[in-house]
Amino acid sequence: VRDARINLIYEGTNTIQSLDLLGRKVLGNQGATLKKFGKRIADLVAAETDNEDMAVFLQPLAKLGQQMTAFTGEIGMKAMSNADEVGAAAVPYMRVVGHLVFSWFFARMAKLALEKQDSGDHFYQAKLAVARFYFARLLPETAMLIRQARSGSDNLMALEADLF
Repeated sequence: VRDARINLIYEGTNTIQSLDLLGRKVLGNQGATLKKFGKRIADLVAAETDNEDMAVFLQPLAKLGQQMTAFTGEIGMKAMSNADEVGAAAVPYMRVVGHLVFSWFFARMAKLALEKQDSGDHFYQAKLAVARFYFARLLPETAMLIRQARSGSDNLMALEADLF
């Protein structure tokens, strides 16, 4: 029980951070910060568009970047008529943003690892294997998370407080 107490702290912190990210840092400036990061992603994709070895990393990254733009706009529009929509979407939104950042980092690491993979250093082979694992096994979680966030606040708010 003593060790499980930390879960309460993590849960509260996670929610607070996600509300801050979506409400203040993204919607609060109409997505300007997210757009700056999106430009970095677009620049990497454009620079490596002819590199066939990078396609396995860049195609999902570019797709997620495009999805995030639309996804963020949807949440913002819903929030204009119902503030509960931000709270309902915040945690899965933060996790998707985390995947966007991770996939950008993994794509950058893969680019460097591909350039040095023939050096004989197993470090670079390991980096490529981990990046491939991430894109194949972990990044697909974003589809579920986006679906959760899009489900809206109604399913969260349907239960009356006195039924808890």
